[in-house]
Amino acid sequence: MSEALSITASAVDPGLLALPWSTPLAGWSSREIVYLPKGISRHLVRFASLSGHVVAIKETTREMARREYDMLGSLARLDIPCVERVAVIAGRTDAAGKALPAALVTAHLKFSLPYRALFTQVLRPDTAGRLVDALAVLLVRLHNAGFFWGDVSLSNTLFRRDAGAFAAYLVDAETGELHEGGLTPGQREHDLEIAHTNIAGEILDLAASGRLEGGVDAVQVADGIISSYRSLWAALTDRETFAANESWRITERVQRLNRLGFDIGEMSIQTAPDGTRVSIQPKVVDAGHHPRRLLRLTGLDVEENQARRLLNDLDEYRARSGRLDEDEEVLAHEWLTRVFEPIVRAIPFELRAKLEPAEVFHQVLEHRWYMSQARGVSAPLAEVLTSYIDDVLRHRRDEATIMGPATETMTVPIGLAEASGDDEVDWRDLV
Repeated sequence: MSEALSITASAVDPGLLALPWSTPLAGWSSREIVYLPKGISRHLVRFASLSGHVVAIKETTREMARREYDMLGSLARLDIPCVERVAVIAGRTDAAGKALPAALVTAHLKFSLPYRALFTQVLRPDTAGRLVDALAVLLVRLHNAGFFWGDVSLSNTLFRRDAGAFAAYLVDAETGELHEGGLTPGQREHDLEIAHTNIAGEILDLAASGRLEGGVDAVQVADGIISSYRSLWAALTDRETFAANESWRITERVQRLNRLGFDIGEMSIQTAPDGTRVSIQPKVVDAGHHPRRLLRLTGLDVEENQARRLLNDLDEYRARSGRLDEDEEVLAHEWLTRVFEPIVRAIPFELRAKLEPAEVFHQVLEHRWYMSQARGVSAPLAEVLTSYIDDVLRHRRDEATIMGPATETMTVPIGLAEASGDDEVDWRDLV
């Protein structure tokens, strides 16, 4: 007697019942499949439409699917950038009663792309460096939370544009381990070794396919994650010692971490017995300093560098208005309604899936700066918007899909559905 199909999900979407779980994922038809760029995976992964949203479906074992589902839930509770879990599908059988692999369903990350889809023809050195820097920041956040990844790579990461840089999100957590007591130096070094090996291999793979710009050294790119990681980890965790009359250096350390995008939840301060020296070390460091400030002031929820850019424009707005002494929240609301929202609303509806509103705002500011530099005078905003929309935004590929949130977990048995096969499309050449 075959096992009944079951769904373990944060919230059982009725659309899950209609997907063809009795058909191997490789045989799903174009009625269910959504063609989006995806990275390299050891498992078969496809995108599907679910109640107007897009989800990624990965075939694997029941144990691995449930383990990764639980791990993604734990990472989400720690506020780690990762894909959102949706469901585990187990007990699948085909029409003849033959067992099929279990499936892990995750929400497609809006406005995100795999690293292969972030360039048109060849990978430029600056793009490679920005991707690796973003991955280094993600790895530091994971390690700071006590998470050992075990399979660090560009392929297991999704990237979102972040005001000229990138923000990295964990996609594959099946090899990960969460340690409540934190990671040992050996565990962190092992993850770095894996990252270096995998990234060098991925860059060499691009070179073999003719998709690497001349002068890009795969090993040098891979070295970049080591140096970026060590620099950031030291800034967050190193103990600093100074003279007792240099207490201003405590404030300086906090401000330096804030500039890197981190908040300090606790600081360990120790004084020497004779009172001549003071040692400080951050104890709890949380990422997202600038996004939290922007969210508090405006309600906008954006990436780190986007928040930094928007806050800079907000501060400039306050300075230009000559009202630096007025309540910051009042001026932030005024900036939101008079500066940010008019620019976002000016984007034609059919172009709004190109980029996130915060990224559009950042690019409009960049476009205005370049136009003003070329002319030697400040370019009018209306003219800048027209130029940006017609000359830049219209020529970009859409980067948005829609996805929905999840809540608590429940497990329910359900019936099976039917489906047919389809052909696969290669998306490696997408922008």
